[in-house]
Order: sequence, then structure tokens, then C-alpha cells
Amino acid sequence: MALKVGDKIPNFTAIKVDGTVFESTSIVGEKVVVIYFYPKDNTSQCTAQACDFRDKYQDFKDLGAEVIGISSDGIASHEKFKQQYKLPFILLSDQDKKIQKMFGVPKALFGILPGRVTYVADKNGIIIMIFNNIMAANHIPKALRAVKKSV
Repeated sequence: MALKVGDKIPNFTAIKVDGTVFESTSIVGEKVVVIYFYPKDNTSQCTAQACDFRDKYQDFKDLGAEVIGISSDGIASHEKFKQQYKLPFILLSDQDKKIQKMFGVPKALFGILPGRVTYVADKNGIIIMIFNNIMAANHIPKALRAVKKSV
């Protein structure tokens, strides 16, 4: 069952680019968080979205928010992606798609690709915005507006 506005972000763990374990409880429920799921590293839309989040990252940080990108790509792919585009935010590998399933991220493009969904949760870990749209460029301004409303 998909998460909806008003639900609490579930606890999860995943592997970060540096190989360490990320525990959601270290951030979720502590600060405003933007969690965005994207289909694949190094594709045109996903790269544009990551770079848009990179370019607006300081705006999110200034508002006390953290940005987390999640896809089913492996650590090596994420590491290369993060270095190549100088991404300052957390990238998590969800190769077994457990986190995507936990959130209820729908498939896109006739069920072929993983979906592109952005969640914004307040300081208590409660979802205040969900944006499900394959068009990558639309996610960043919507997420930033939601974060601004939450502070």
C-alpha cells in the first residue's frame, strides 16, 4: 500500500555511496527531509533532476532540510554519478527495491521503469507532500515550496 500525505515515513536502512549503512532515523523525524526516488543514474532526465537538486541544495539546507536520492542502482554506479556531477546530498542504493516497495513507489512508462516520486516530510517525519511525475524538472520547485511551508 502506497504512503500518502499524513503518513509517517517508515524506518529503513540502505547503503550510502561510501559503503556505510544509512539509517533513516538519523534524519527522518529530526529535520525536514526531501526523499526522491528516480529511475536510473546517468540518464538524461535523472541527471537533470539530480543536478537541479544539486543547484538548489543550499536553499534546502538553509531551510533546515536534507535531500536524499534513492534508486535501484548499485553503489559503484552511485559513486560515479555523485562524483561526476558533484552531488552534495545523500544517494542511497535500493537494489532489492525494498524501500521503493515500502513507500509504494509506482512503476512508470507502462510498468517498465521505476517511478519518479518525491516525498517531503516535516520535522516529525510526517509526509506533507508527494509528487509523482515523470517530468524531472517539476520536482525541485514543488519540493522547495513544500519545505518553505513546513518551516
